Amino acid sequence: MIPERIISFLPSATELIYELGAQDSLFGVTHECLYPSNAKTKPRVISSVFDPILMSSREIDDKINELMKNGKEIYNINEKNIIKAKPDLIISQDVCEVCSAHTNQVNYALSILEKKPQVYTMNPHNLDEILFCIKEISKKIGKEDKGNMLVDSLEKRIDYIKNKKFENWPSVIAIEWIDPLFTSGHWIPQMVETAGGKNLISSQKERSRKMGLDELKKIDPDIIIMMPCGFDVDRTIKEYGKILAQDKEWNSLKAVQEGFVFAVDANSYFSKPSFRTITGIEILAKIIHPEIFGNMETPENSFKKIN
Repeated sequence: MIPERIISFLPSATELIYELGAQDSLFGVTHECLYPSNAKTKPRVISSVFDPILMSSREIDDKINELMKNGKEIYNINEKNIIKAKPDLIISQDVCEVCSAHTNQVNYALSILEKKPQVYTMNPHNLDEILFCIKEISKKIGKEDKGNMLVDSLEKRIDYIKNKKFENWPSVIAIEWIDPLFTSGHWIPQMVETAGGKNLISSQKERSRKMGLDELKKIDPDIIIMMPCGFDVDRTIKEYGKILAQDKEWNSLKAVQEGFVFAVDANSYFSKPSFRTITGIEILAKIIHPEIFGNMETPENSFKKIN
């Protein structure tokens, strides 16, 4: 049976539902569901227990560690909106309990609903699994044909980049958090390699992890791409200026000295397992191989070189 009332516990599912034209069946989203802009008009069923907007990277990290250490939740459930939504399908994720609502929130939602909905849990860790989830969700919500067409178009865009014959493969480190430093994991290493870069430190499907500046100095990459989880370009550059710009050890890195440090819009194109991740590959291709992809169209303010 095709669900008529859907709750999305993660932004990438909300984005997909709108892309497939099924937004009229969407009766609840999270505070992070900002794309497309109409998603902001839907009832909010999830919110953060703290406001990270005015907090530094270190303050956000400390707060999350404090909450997790004390066994407290990072996200709040809006009971009233969930009950009012009367969902017959909840779409959630099992990739990261920090990035979006997770198992605990789903279980709580189920406990307060009289009629128990279906639950579809996304758990992708590479590009193939992201595309698989798109097909599965499309099938579940009665938009299988549109979902297949979307995946076909995304695969063509991936192949266009992947099939280029790269003469050189610059070494790349993608950084998911600034203070403390974290590598980017899951699908990011594959995105870098698809775009013609040699990904360093992290491996495909692995979780992001903390790393020290000494580890970064040892590999001394050709290109550094800053993609703090949930940040856009402007916020990333602002954090960079406060935390790394004056650091002597950081400034000794080859990529910094040669001007190959970039900020990308992680919130839109990298942090989430979304169909917009493919735009992220195009952004990376333009950064890593401007001689080949310099004229490729990418969204405005999707990346910027950090001077």
